[in-house]
Amino acid sequence: MVHWLPKKGLGQEEKMIKYDTIKEICDKAEARGIKISELCLEDQSEQMGLPKEEIYAMMEKNFDVMVESVGKGGDKNLRSTSGLTGGEGATMLEYSQKAQGGLMGEFMTKAIGRAMCVSNCNAAMGRIVATPTAGSCGILPGCLVSMYQDKGYNKKDIVMSIFTAAAFGMVIAKQASIAGAEGGCQAECGSASGMAAASLVELMGGSPKACGDALGMSLVNQMGLVCDPVAGLVEIPCIKRNVSGVVIAFSSADMALAGVELKIPVDECIAAMKSVGDSMSSALKETAMGGLAASPTGIRLRKEVFGE
Repeated sequence: MVHWLPKKGLGQEEKMIKYDTIKEICDKAEARGIKISELCLEDQSEQMGLPKEEIYAMMEKNFDVMVESVGKGGDKNLRSTSGLTGGEGATMLEYSQKAQGGLMGEFMTKAIGRAMCVSNCNAAMGRIVATPTAGSCGILPGCLVSMYQDKGYNKKDIVMSIFTAAAFGMVIAKQASIAGAEGGCQAECGSASGMAAASLVELMGGSPKACGDALGMSLVNQMGLVCDPVAGLVEIPCIKRNVSGVVIAFSSADMALAGVELKIPVDECIAAMKSVGDSMSSALKETAMGGLAASPTGIRLRKEVFGE
């Protein structure tokens, strides 16, 4: 993602968004009657001392990489370096063309297929955009590439919505964590799902507050999710968790757009996620010592990859 760095000597701290809370960002955007993405692009331009057009171009390049990684990961013959995974995304995309698109319909089936493709690309050492991490890299592309390629949404609007996702991700990183090793998979796939949900709400014309609510709903639905990668690799069950992250992002966005109330303020949801992560056993935080990684099959697969 684009780095959000302060420029020294501005002397305009009161104008800058500190990205301490989601409420702070949403309130400022609401007060000015603009989108969160517009606010964030403007703020980053000031902080980095670069023209908005240059920063937008950087983010557009990120989106282009997302599209490319969907394509590369969609190769059914592509395999991870471990040999444990490969072709899952291609299988889902093929399935989306059969049986009326499956139980969820063609659009959603293709969206989760694309998420798996990006995860496959990552597992095969391909180029991806960490949004916010490599382990959760398929969620935002699964949502936004689908809105671009299947729904025909304007590329500029989609690229702009990534600024909203990035700003929200910064708050989570600052107030809780985006790392599985620190907060479990709730910190990776949970955060990615919330960021994607917020971007979808903005893309659909929702208010800044609705963007925040969508983020909160995504976090609520993945609270406590552990990080237990088999053999310590970002493959099993990570690829499939990217799928659930996409589904939760779309459903959370729809709930927020419909006006369903979050009940617990989004910043309190982030604080709760941190509390849960802090209390989680180290065996369930990317150490491959617990959960599925410690199952008989998980142990067997680890030995197949690394030996005794």
